[in-house]
Amino acid sequence: MAQYVYGKNTVIQLLKNKRNFSELIIGRDTKNDEIISLAMKQGIPVRYMTRKEMDGITKENHQGVIGVADDFRVYTLKEAQQSIPSEKQPLFVMLDGLEDPHNLGAILRTGDAVGVDGVIIRKNRSVSLNSTVAKVSCGAIDTVKVVEVTNLSETIRSLKKDGYWVVGADNNEAKDYREVDYRVPLLLVIGSEGSGISRLVRENLDFSVKLPMYGQITSLNASVAAGVMLYEIIRQRHPV
Repeated sequence: MAQYVYGKNTVIQLLKNKRNFSELIIGRDTKNDEIISLAMKQGIPVRYMTRKEMDGITKENHQGVIGVADDFRVYTLKEAQQSIPSEKQPLFVMLDGLEDPHNLGAILRTGDAVGVDGVIIRKNRSVSLNSTVAKVSCGAIDTVKVVEVTNLSETIRSLKKDGYWVVGADNNEAKDYREVDYRVPLLLVIGSEGSGISRLVRENLDFSVKLPMYGQITSLNASVAAGVMLYEIIRQRHPV
Protein backbone atom coordinates (compact mmCIF):
# COMPACT_ATOMS: atom_id res chain seq x y z
CA MET A 1 0.00 0.00 0.00
CA ALA A 2 1.40 3.40 -1.02
CA GLN A 3 2.12 6.07 1.56
CA TYR A 4 1.91 9.79 0.85
CA VAL A 5 4.82 11.61 2.49
CA TYR A 6 4.63 15.38 2.51
CA GLY A 7 6.70 18.46 3.36
CA LYS A 8 9.92 19.79 1.82
CA ASN A 9 12.38 18.91 4.58
CA THR A 10 10.89 15.46 5.16
CA VAL A 11 10.99 14.51 1.48
CA ILE A 12 14.54 15.87 1.08
CA GLN A 13 15.78 13.83 4.04
CA LEU A 14 14.04 10.67 2.84
CA LEU A 15 15.59 11.14 -0.60
CA LYS A 16 18.99 11.42 1.06
CA ASN A 17 18.14 8.22 2.96
CA LYS A 18 17.54 6.57 -0.46
CA ARG A 19 13.84 6.11 0.29
CA ASN A 20 12.16 4.25 -2.58
CA PHE A 21 9.64 6.72 -4.01
CA SER A 22 7.56 5.60 -6.98
CA GLU A 23 7.08 9.27 -7.88
CA LEU A 24 7.24 12.80 -6.52
CA ILE A 25 4.41 15.28 -6.92
CA ILE A 26 5.54 18.91 -7.04
CA GLY A 27 3.40 22.03 -7.01
CA ARG A 28 3.54 24.01 -10.24
CA ASP A 29 4.23 27.20 -8.30
CA THR A 30 6.73 25.64 -5.89
CA LYS A 31 10.49 26.12 -6.26
CA ASN A 32 12.18 22.84 -5.32
CA ASP A 33 15.44 22.63 -7.25
CA GLU A 34 17.16 20.43 -4.63
CA ILE A 35 14.30 17.92 -4.54
CA ILE A 36 14.09 17.72 -8.31
CA SER A 37 17.88 17.27 -8.55
CA LEU A 38 17.85 14.44 -6.00
CA ALA A 39 14.92 12.79 -7.76
CA MET A 40 16.65 12.92 -11.15
CA LYS A 41 19.84 11.38 -9.73
CA GLN A 42 17.80 8.49 -8.31
CA GLY A 43 15.64 8.04 -11.41
CA ILE A 44 12.42 9.00 -9.60
CA PRO A 45 9.72 10.44 -11.89
CA VAL A 46 8.36 13.89 -11.05
CA ARG A 47 4.77 14.92 -11.71
CA TYR A 48 3.53 18.52 -11.47
CA MET A 49 0.15 19.48 -10.05
CA THR A 50 -1.70 22.59 -9.04
CA ARG A 51 -1.98 23.26 -5.30
CA LYS A 52 -5.72 22.51 -5.51
CA GLU A 53 -5.00 19.09 -6.99
CA MET A 54 -2.42 18.39 -4.28
CA ASP A 55 -4.86 19.47 -1.58
CA GLY A 56 -7.13 16.72 -2.89
CA ILE A 57 -4.45 14.14 -2.05
CA THR A 58 -3.76 15.33 1.50
CA LYS A 59 -5.25 18.03 3.69
CA GLU A 60 -1.97 18.33 5.59
CA ASN A 61 0.48 21.18 5.01
CA HIS A 62 2.36 19.54 2.14
CA GLN A 63 4.33 22.71 1.20
CA GLY A 64 3.96 21.82 -2.46
CA VAL A 65 5.82 18.51 -2.15
CA ILE A 66 4.35 15.01 -1.89
CA GLY A 67 6.28 11.78 -2.22
CA VAL A 68 4.54 8.50 -3.11
CA ALA A 69 6.42 5.82 -1.17
CA ASP A 70 6.25 2.14 -0.37
CA ASP A 71 5.10 1.11 3.09
CA PHE A 72 7.59 1.98 5.82
CA ARG A 73 9.70 -0.97 6.87
CA VAL A 74 9.30 -2.63 10.25
CA TYR A 75 11.79 -5.09 11.76
CA THR A 76 11.76 -8.14 13.96
CA LEU A 77 13.46 -7.89 17.33
CA LYS A 78 16.09 -10.36 16.16
CA GLU A 79 16.91 -8.24 13.11
CA ALA A 80 17.32 -5.14 15.25
CA GLN A 81 19.52 -6.93 17.79
CA GLN A 82 21.74 -8.44 15.12
CA SER A 83 22.44 -4.99 13.65
CA ILE A 84 23.92 -3.63 16.90
CA PRO A 85 27.72 -3.21 16.67
CA SER A 86 29.58 -5.53 19.03
CA GLU A 87 31.31 -2.62 20.82
CA LYS A 88 28.06 -0.71 21.47
CA GLN A 89 26.01 -0.79 24.67
CA PRO A 90 22.51 -1.74 23.42
CA LEU A 91 19.58 0.64 23.90
CA PHE A 92 15.96 0.02 22.93
CA VAL A 93 12.85 2.09 23.59
CA MET A 94 9.49 0.38 24.08
CA LEU A 95 6.26 2.35 23.64
CA ASP A 96 3.41 0.88 25.65
CA GLY A 97 0.09 1.84 24.08
CA LEU A 98 1.23 5.09 22.48
CA GLU A 99 -1.48 6.34 20.09
CA ASP A 100 -0.38 9.79 18.91
CA PRO A 101 1.66 9.68 15.66
CA HIS A 102 3.20 13.06 16.54
CA ASN A 103 4.67 11.54 19.69
CA LEU A 104 6.02 8.54 17.81
CA GLY A 105 7.59 10.78 15.17
CA ALA A 106 9.23 12.96 17.82
CA ILE A 107 10.58 9.92 19.68
CA LEU A 108 12.05 8.52 16.46
CA ARG A 109 13.74 11.87 15.79
CA THR A 110 15.27 11.90 19.28
CA GLY A 111 16.13 8.22 18.93
CA ASP A 112 18.14 8.97 15.81
CA ALA A 113 19.95 11.80 17.61
CA VAL A 114 21.07 9.61 20.51
CA GLY A 115 21.62 6.42 18.52
CA VAL A 116 18.96 4.05 19.86
CA ASP A 117 19.06 0.59 18.35
CA GLY A 118 15.32 0.31 17.89
CA VAL A 119 11.89 1.51 18.96
CA ILE A 120 9.50 -1.29 19.88
CA ILE A 121 5.76 -0.90 19.38
CA ARG A 122 2.85 -3.30 19.73
CA LYS A 123 1.48 -4.57 16.45
CA ASN A 124 -2.14 -3.89 17.36
CA ARG A 125 -3.84 -1.22 19.47
CA SER A 126 -1.07 1.34 19.14
CA VAL A 127 0.18 3.91 16.68
CA SER A 128 1.63 2.61 13.41
CA LEU A 129 3.99 4.09 10.84
CA ASN A 130 2.31 6.62 8.57
CA SER A 131 2.91 9.90 6.76
CA THR A 132 2.43 11.99 9.92
CA VAL A 133 5.07 9.96 11.75
CA ALA A 134 7.38 10.40 8.76
CA LYS A 135 6.95 14.18 8.71
CA VAL A 136 7.37 14.71 12.45
CA SER A 137 10.39 12.40 12.54
CA CYS A 138 12.12 14.45 9.79
CA GLY A 139 13.26 11.25 8.08
CA ALA A 140 14.17 9.27 11.21
CA ILE A 141 11.38 6.85 10.28
CA ASP A 142 13.99 5.41 7.89
CA THR A 143 17.06 5.64 10.15
CA VAL A 144 15.69 4.18 13.40
CA LYS A 145 14.55 0.57 13.30
CA VAL A 146 10.92 0.21 14.34
CA VAL A 147 10.18 -3.23 15.76
CA GLU A 148 6.61 -4.51 15.81
CA VAL A 149 5.76 -7.23 18.36
CA THR A 150 2.51 -8.92 19.34
CA ASN A 151 3.18 -9.08 23.09
CA LEU A 152 5.17 -6.47 25.00
CA SER A 153 5.57 -8.54 28.18
CA GLU A 154 6.96 -11.53 26.29
CA THR A 155 9.35 -9.21 24.45
CA ILE A 156 10.59 -7.81 27.77
CA ARG A 157 11.18 -11.32 29.13
CA SER A 158 13.08 -12.22 25.97
CA LEU A 159 15.35 -9.19 26.30
CA LYS A 160 15.93 -9.94 29.98
CA LYS A 161 17.19 -13.39 29.02
CA ASP A 162 19.67 -11.60 26.76
CA GLY A 163 20.97 -9.53 29.68
CA TYR A 164 18.92 -6.36 29.31
CA TRP A 165 17.74 -4.25 32.25
CA VAL A 166 14.26 -2.75 31.93
CA VAL A 167 13.51 0.78 33.16
CA GLY A 168 10.07 2.37 32.95
CA ALA A 169 9.18 6.04 33.15
CA ASP A 170 6.47 5.64 35.76
CA ASN A 171 5.54 7.41 39.00
CA ASN A 172 4.58 4.29 40.95
CA GLU A 173 7.19 3.62 43.66
CA ALA A 174 9.73 5.26 41.40
CA LYS A 175 13.25 6.54 41.90
CA ASP A 176 14.49 9.87 40.61
CA TYR A 177 15.59 9.21 37.03
CA ARG A 178 19.10 10.50 37.83
CA GLU A 179 19.68 7.85 40.52
CA VAL A 180 19.77 4.82 38.20
CA ASP A 181 22.86 3.49 36.42
CA TYR A 182 22.05 3.15 32.72
CA ARG A 183 25.46 1.84 31.63
CA VAL A 184 24.06 -1.62 30.87
CA PRO A 185 22.14 -3.20 27.97
CA LEU A 186 18.90 -1.28 28.42
CA LEU A 187 15.24 -1.22 27.48
CA LEU A 188 13.49 2.07 28.29
CA VAL A 189 9.69 1.80 28.52
CA ILE A 190 7.47 4.84 27.87
CA GLY A 191 3.76 4.58 28.61
CA SER A 192 0.73 5.85 26.75
CA GLU A 193 -0.42 9.47 26.77
CA GLY A 194 -3.43 8.81 28.97
CA SER A 195 -2.86 5.80 31.22
CA GLY A 196 0.91 5.40 31.35
CA ILE A 197 2.53 1.97 31.55
CA SER A 198 0.10 -0.95 31.62
CA ARG A 199 -0.03 -3.30 34.63
CA LEU A 200 1.40 -6.36 32.85
CA VAL A 201 4.34 -4.37 31.50
CA ARG A 202 4.93 -2.64 34.84
CA GLU A 203 5.22 -6.03 36.55
CA ASN A 204 8.22 -6.81 34.33
CA LEU A 205 10.17 -3.62 35.07
CA ASP A 206 13.46 -3.79 36.97
CA PHE A 207 13.18 -0.12 37.95
CA SER A 208 10.55 2.60 37.79
CA VAL A 209 11.89 6.12 37.47
CA LYS A 210 10.22 9.52 37.58
CA LEU A 211 11.03 13.00 36.39
CA PRO A 212 10.75 15.68 39.09
CA MET A 213 7.75 17.97 38.61
CA TYR A 214 7.71 21.34 40.40
CA GLY A 215 4.65 22.94 38.83
CA GLN A 216 0.93 22.28 38.84
CA ILE A 217 0.92 19.79 35.93
CA THR A 218 1.53 16.20 37.04
CA SER A 219 2.84 14.64 33.82
CA LEU A 220 4.89 15.34 30.71
CA ASN A 221 4.15 14.66 27.07
CA ALA A 222 5.40 11.14 26.21
CA SER A 223 7.93 12.35 23.64
CA VAL A 224 9.30 14.98 26.04
CA ALA A 225 9.70 12.40 28.81
CA ALA A 226 11.43 10.05 26.38
CA GLY A 227 13.80 12.82 25.29
CA VAL A 228 14.79 13.72 28.85
CA MET A 229 15.36 10.06 29.73
CA LEU A 230 17.36 9.29 26.60
CA TYR A 231 19.70 12.21 27.11
CA GLU A 232 20.33 11.21 30.72
CA ILE A 233 21.22 7.74 29.45
CA ILE A 234 23.61 9.21 26.89
CA ARG A 235 25.10 11.60 29.48
CA GLN A 236 25.99 8.67 31.71
CA ARG A 237 27.34 6.54 28.88
CA HIS A 238 29.33 9.35 27.26
CA PRO A 239 30.48 11.73 30.02
CA VAL A 240 32.27 14.87 28.92
